Amino acid sequence: MDTDLIHVGFGNYIALNRVVAIVSPGSAPIQRLIREGKKRGVIVDITSGRRTKCAIFTDAGAIILIAITPEAIAGRVATARGD
Repeated sequence: MDTDLIHVGFGNYIALNRVVAIVSPGSAPIQRLIREGKKRGVIVDITSGRRTKCAIFTDAGAIILIAITPEAIAGRVATARGD
């Protein structure tokens, strides 16, 4: 199985085959999931102190907080897949 890695800022990469959803953290349900994730200890914050613009949910149950927009991530995914 081939694993595609995409750059998500500040020298960090995520495995594309583990991503379930790429969402904006603005809505109340997503904010609730992030709060619950912090309590459970499944948050991976790679914003380097910047404002969270994107949350990525993985198949392992982790929630990754990122400082770039979901649109930028989607563009990188499309580039990685050759679309």
